[in-house]
Amino acid sequence: MTVSDTRDSKTDKTGPWLREAIAADGHCVVDHTIIPDEVDGIRACLRKWIDHPQIHAIIATGGTGLTGRDVTPEAFRGVYEKEMDGFAAVFHQVSFASVGVSTIQSRATAGIAGGTYLFAIPGSSGGCRDAWNAVLRIEFDRAHGPCNLVELIPRLTEQ
Repeated sequence: MTVSDTRDSKTDKTGPWLREAIAADGHCVVDHTIIPDEVDGIRACLRKWIDHPQIHAIIATGGTGLTGRDVTPEAFRGVYEKEMDGFAAVFHQVSFASVGVSTIQSRATAGIAGGTYLFAIPGSSGGCRDAWNAVLRIEFDRAHGPCNLVELIPRLTEQ
């Protein structure tokens, strides 16, 4: 999902890059959309994809900044059953190495709902690459140890 009021299929750079990177790492991209910075629309899309049996993770780029229209974290937090605090901590550590203290301008977040992982990452090319290459790509590699997110998928809905 690309969250933006200004990008379209011709100007969105991070969405296509991320879809290609995900596929290159052996994962299937089931769907993609560009959606405006509107909490209700983002939540509706999340809920639709959470209900899709072939979707195990949703990654949104954009809307994680500090401006008035950046509402992706608020939308995601309204859907989470559990927040994955460690994602933001690790993302900021990686981002700090790339952009220094400017990493404080990102509100990247992650959580789980309905047995589906939800990640909201920056819409900037650098932030998107940092999130995928240094964090998500590794955690979505079944061979990564001592544990990884893939092996937890069947257990996310345990009671």
